[in-house]
Amino acid sequence: MSSIIEKFEPGKAVVTGLSDFDITQVFDCGQCFRFDPDPEGGISGIAFGRRVRFEQPQADTLVIHGASRDDYERIWKRYLALDEDYGAIKADIAEKFTPFDKAGIICAAMERGGGIRVLRQEPWETLCSFIVSQNNNMPRIKKIIAALSEAYGEKFECKTEAGERIVCSAFPTPEALAEAGEQAIYALRTGFRAKYIFDAARRVAEGEIDLEAVAKLPTSEAAAELMKIKGVGIKVASCVLLFGFGRTEVFPVDVWVRRVLEKYYPDSLDISALGRYAGIAQQYLFYYERYTAGGTR
Repeated sequence: MSSIIEKFEPGKAVVTGLSDFDITQVFDCGQCFRFDPDPEGGISGIAFGRRVRFEQPQADTLVIHGASRDDYERIWKRYLALDEDYGAIKADIAEKFTPFDKAGIICAAMERGGGIRVLRQEPWETLCSFIVSQNNNMPRIKKIIAALSEAYGEKFECKTEAGERIVCSAFPTPEALAEAGEQAIYALRTGFRAKYIFDAARRVAEGEIDLEAVAKLPTSEAAAELMKIKGVGIKVASCVLLFGFGRTEVFPVDVWVRRVLEKYYPDSLDISALGRYAGIAQQYLFYYERYTAGGTR
């Protein structure tokens, strides 16, 4: 792992010496829903109750606008997995796939999406977001999550790239959504998902589902606990564990990944043999199928 260099200037953190990192790929592989490209060529959005802008002026350089030293150390370094050696992770994935991948698909996928990193997101937001994602498309998922946040999220003042002060909305707490009720959630055009969002919010708000306790459970038990929530099956639970709890051994299977498995590994891939980075491998395969092998966005 190359040593990164971290510098701090008023209102921003600058990280140099990066490798295996592409901020556009990180936010374009279906793992989060409150970030978008901005007109200046960066990626802007809201996470952890903060508005932040990421800019990558060179391949080895990342600028995090709106980040204090404290925020960088406590939030963004971990969020972006800047403390992980993705070169070593890729080598491990390639080795684990060797018995199953005679055509070299995983290596092609890691080449195509080589800058992807699995984000370490806030568990509650991840849970709610992937409930919203069921039978949905990316623009509509983002629209629903924005509506939930604007209606029930805590307001805070932030600055745009031009320095304009605006009011932003954090992701709503489970307590806020539980208090709002199922009908109010439905009114935001969440459809059949309203009852699932409300059930998740109520269970978490009342302590029936303790996300801090879930974080300490073995992976299979954590999945079972999450699946007590209405509408949360193995696919949603797997996404929540991977993206919200850092369980990189979890391999979610959606329509795109199933397509990869059927096309390239119809009889041979043993997911249980892929080890601790199976979920990161899944992201490479997901990205590859969507953007290289004839998929559409």
